[in-house]
Amino acid sequence: MIIDCDSCEVRGNACQDCVISVLLGAPPNVDLDSSERLAIDALASAGLVPRLRLIPVEKTA
Repeated sequence: MIIDCDSCEVRGNACQDCVISVLLGAPPNVDLDSSERLAIDALASAGLVPRLRLIPVEKTA
């Protein structure tokens, strides 16, 4: 999974409650493998970090 903060539909106020901003300080993009996604989900489920709030912008042709 590639997380591109620049193409996130909710970028702005939602960034402060996104796991990427909490852990990495809102980088332009992040590439997470499946084990990293599972780890973030586990941390978020335990209430230790916020959930990933990425909503990719729909690209039109």
